Amino acid sequence: MKKFYGWSVVLTVLALTFVAKPAQAHHSFLAEFDGSKSLTIEGVITKVDWVNPHGWWHVDVTAPSGEVQHWDIQNESPAAMRQAGLTREKAGKPGDKVKILAYGAKDGTKNLAIVRTITFETGDMSGQSFRLFDLLDRQAEGQKPE
Repeated sequence: MKKFYGWSVVLTVLALTFVAKPAQAHHSFLAEFDGSKSLTIEGVITKVDWVNPHGWWHVDVTAPSGEVQHWDIQNESPAAMRQAGLTREKAGKPGDKVKILAYGAKDGTKNLAIVRTITFETGDMSGQSFRLFDLLDRQAEGQKPE
């Protein structure tokens, strides 16, 4: 019985090791986004996804030509959003105007970014700003990027 228990522990530890590695690799900012591509996106929220591991704001931006561009803007996990002061109810609604400071996609994917700061210009959260992710500020504070 002791031999079976010992092998069970060893196999469980090995299984957890293989599961933890992909989860750790998922959180690589530098693999997906470029800290030198700072963007300002002003538009109207069309949808808010409050999901793990990262939520999303879907925003329509009207270009000077009148063309509407759809942006997908990744935000933090729901837990990190709550720490920043945002809840599901406060994360914006379709129709809210927002100004988002963000980093663009590293591979040049058009209209994909990760949020640094969001400011709500209309809606229930009008006038409020939230800093969610800012790699350059974290590096300046001596923190490692995620």
